[in-house]
Amino acid sequence: MNMRNALSAVALTAGILLSSNAVQAQYQQGPPPPPPGAYGPGGWDAPPSEWADDIHRRGFHDGIEGARKDYENHRRPDVNNRDEFRHPNVPRGARRDYRDGFRRGYDVGVHHMMGGGGPR
Repeated sequence: MNMRNALSAVALTAGILLSSNAVQAQYQQGPPPPPPGAYGPGGWDAPPSEWADDIHRRGFHDGIEGARKDYENHRRPDVNNRDEFRHPNVPRGARRDYRDGFRRGYDVGVHHMMGGGGPR
């Protein structure tokens, strides 16, 4: 009788251990997106060529970073929820250009990392 209980306990323990690994594997996240700039100049993360000024380009890159952070933290994509967009750290006269660049970079990042989801 003791041997029967011991075998039952071993079988039960093995079943629990094997099922916990299956559950854990089910909820694992896929690989992260490539870091911004991984494709070099002219890749998906390159700012539009018509933007020669640094403010637009900086906003564009900051927007891609904002989209990446939202993706990594499983947040709903919304450029208006980004502090960098609402309160940019640029001179007052450059805020419109920065926000234009940020919004466009954010949209590009969202569409690249999230497969086209999110508002435009």
